[in-house]
Amino acid sequence: MNETFSISDVANKTGLSQDTIRYYEKIHLLPPAKRNENNKRQYVQLDIDRILFINHLKRTQMPLKKIQEYMKFSLAKNDEACKRILEEHKNQITNQLTDLHATLDIINYKITNFQRVKTGKVND
Repeated sequence: MNETFSISDVANKTGLSQDTIRYYEKIHLLPPAKRNENNKRQYVQLDIDRILFINHLKRTQMPLKKIQEYMKFSLAKNDEACKRILEEHKNQITNQLTDLHATLDIINYKITNFQRVKTGKVND
């Protein structure tokens, strides 16, 4: 039998609040949780994995609407649509990384320049 987790267990494992987990269910980012005989939500490891994946997508600025679309396709087992959404997002992340690396290069140049000014070696 699969181990089940309470909403507080899931909150502890994912770093999200119980309210956020309920909200994710309400807006269909997560399928409705199964309920025990006391009508308490029960989650399985797959639910935790889904939440952790949603967290990754959110941290990389995927809009909630796009995550909802992905989850809808995922639950419908539409692998092609899921793959398309992830490829699109991967391209956006790659572009963000390129921009971040360019910014980091500029910042490193400035820091080096400030160190040279401080030591009096501006024209080396």
